[in-house]
This record gives sequence, structure tokens and C-alpha cells, in this order.
Amino acid sequence: MRQSLLLLITIFVLSLTSCRNDFEFEPSTGGLEFSRDTVYLDTVFTNIGSSTYTLKVYNRSDKDIAIPTLKLKKGEQSNYRLMVDGMPGKVFNNVELMAKDSMFIFIETTVNIAQANPDDFLYTDEIEFYSSNGIQNVNLVTLVQDAIFLYPERNEEGVIESLPVNEGNEEVRLRGFNLDPTQNNNELHWTNTKPYVIYGYATVPSGQTLTVDPGARVHFHADSGLMVRPGAQLQINGTDSADGETTNEVIFEGDRLEPGFAETPGQWGTVWLRGGSTSNITNLTIKNAVVGILADGAPANAQPVVALNNVQIYNSSNSGILARNSVINAQNIAINKSGVASLALTAGGTYNFKYSTIANYINSRRKENITLQVLSYMIIMKFWI
Repeated sequence: MRQSLLLLITIFVLSLTSCRNDFEFEPSTGGLEFSRDTVYLDTVFTNIGSSTYTLKVYNRSDKDIAIPTLKLKKGEQSNYRLMVDGMPGKVFNNVELMAKDSMFIFIETTVNIAQANPDDFLYTDEIEFYSSNGIQNVNLVTLVQDAIFLYPERNEEGVIESLPVNEGNEEVRLRGFNLDPTQNNNELHWTNTKPYVIYGYATVPSGQTLTVDPGARVHFHADSGLMVRPGAQLQINGTDSADGETTNEVIFEGDRLEPGFAETPGQWGTVWLRGGSTSNITNLTIKNAVVGILADGAPANAQPVVALNNVQIYNSSNSGILARNSVINAQNIAINKSGVASLALTAGGTYNFKYSTIANYINSRRKENITLQVLSYMIIMKFWI
């Protein structure tokens, strides 16, 4: 009898619990709160996707609510993309939000410069939150920057263009393309009119010269870089700028413009100076590469001849300068924050550095960070302080 009574009480309690209204959602009456009233998506290049940004939406009330409509103001025509409750889209209906709870909205964009405001190059939209009392909104703002894009072509089978790179007895192919003076207003002359965005390895063919004007800005995508073939020349003509400015110097860096990537090493490959090439580089800053400059005159090859003046190399995931059997004459050089060695001289060569700062203050998991590394063969070095 006692067991039967206990069973009846248990069933009664469960029946009361099942009648709770915890998951009955009422239409939203507004009053939502947001982590910000405007989401600024940092500068993007035209037709290049942005990083993902977040907006947090709070329901401070004691009621479970359903937002009747959550949408981009421009609807399906918007260049912004949303993800709400794990679902991608631009218009959402009956979005549920529990009492005293919050949710994330993830935001991305890809914009063509022609779609931005021609006066300030801003592309804007709004996220609208409908309720019975009206509409709440959060602004979206993106600055769009035009650029010259250089990249390898695809053939009819969809295979991306590549170039042969001889390594020993084997032919290795590298995704890249030869710079062509008949394309893009002369691909062998980089100006300061617009930034350049490079996909793959932009290659200076033998017998040709790449000239880079003062103030040029060059952005390399992941696994991309610049290669100077044997018999080719690289002429970088940066000049001095006013104190605290970088207007006239040339800058090589990655193509991620968000502040979070400003000092992230290893975003792109290297400036590869092949054996037998000649380079004259003035007022250049290289940031966030794997190897800032690879001067590559392997023992069996001719030496690359490199002149560096007022060059800065920072945040390389491997080395600032990695030289193999090369000739480098450098003056007023600064190298810092390298994952392995700031200056690595290997396989012989002749090196003359004047009035240069070579350091390696970097936070890494390595037990030691090397400033100067010298390995094997006959190396002639002169350091002037």
C-alpha cells in the first residue's frame, strides 16, 4: 500500500512538471540589448572576403521570446552574410531567445569597390530586429579598398598555373606566374597608385627587371611571394619619409588588413632571390613573412648579388634573412622578431653589414631564439658598428 501511494505521488508531481510553460515563446516586444550598436568590419580588398565578426544579442526580460523577423535591411541583395543559431542566411523568421539569455550573430562580407559609396568607399547595411513595438537595428560598416590583383591563371581543365623550380635532379613546380609587361599596365612596374595583392609567386623572368616605386604597397596572400629568376633584376626605390610616417617607403606584407593580423608571423612566403639574380633594395619594410628575404645561391649555383639600404624586416616565422652562398652588402638594416633566426648565413658567401641592428626579441615556445646563425662552408663577414 505504501509503495502504491509513493508511486501515485510521483506520477502527480511529474504531471505538474510537464505542464510548465518554460518553452512557450511570446512574440518579442522589443527591448533587446546588443554588445555594440555598430559593427565595424575592418578594411577589406575589393572582392576579397572579410574575417568573421560577432554581435551578441541579449534578452534581459523574464520571458522566452521569439523575434518575428531578423534580417539584413537590404535583404537578399546585401553583401553581408549572417549566421544565426547555426543557420546561414540574410532573412530569418521566429528566432527564439530564452529569458535572461543571449545569442551570437556571426557576420561576414565580400564587397566589390563599385558597390561602396563613391565618396568614402564605405559599404553599409543594417541588421533589423522586428517586434510588435517597431524595429531595432544594428549598423554594419565596411571600408572597401581597391587594388591590383596579380595571380596565376587556370587552364581549361581548371589546373592552376605553376612554374618549374629546379631542386637537384628533380623538377619541382611552384604555384606562380611570370610578370608580364603587356598586362595590367605593365606588371614589371609596381606603382603607388593602388595596392597590389599577389596570389602565388609573382616571378621576374630572366633578363627582365621589376621596378617598385616609392610608396608602393604590396600584399601577399598565404603561400605567396616574389621570386627573382637567375639573370633577372629587382629594383626597389623606396625613399625617406617625414618623421613618423611611411608614405614613401615600400611595404611588403600579408593581405589580411584586420588589426589582429598586424603582427602575426608567417602570413605569406618570402622574397626569393635566386642564384644569378641582382637586387638593389632601398627603404623597404617586410612584415609577417615566413622568411623575409631568401637569397638562394646554393653551392652549385651562381651567387645572388643583393644590395640592401634602409631595410626593416619584422615578424618572420622562420628567418628575417636566410642566405645561402650569397653576396649581400647591407647598410642601416633592422631585423627583429624571427621564429628561428633573425639572420641566417649558410653554405658560404660574402656578407658586409654596416650600421645595422640585428636582434630577436620574440615570444615563442622555442627554448632559445637565435639572432645570428652561421652554418658551414667558407663565409666572409664584415660587421660595421
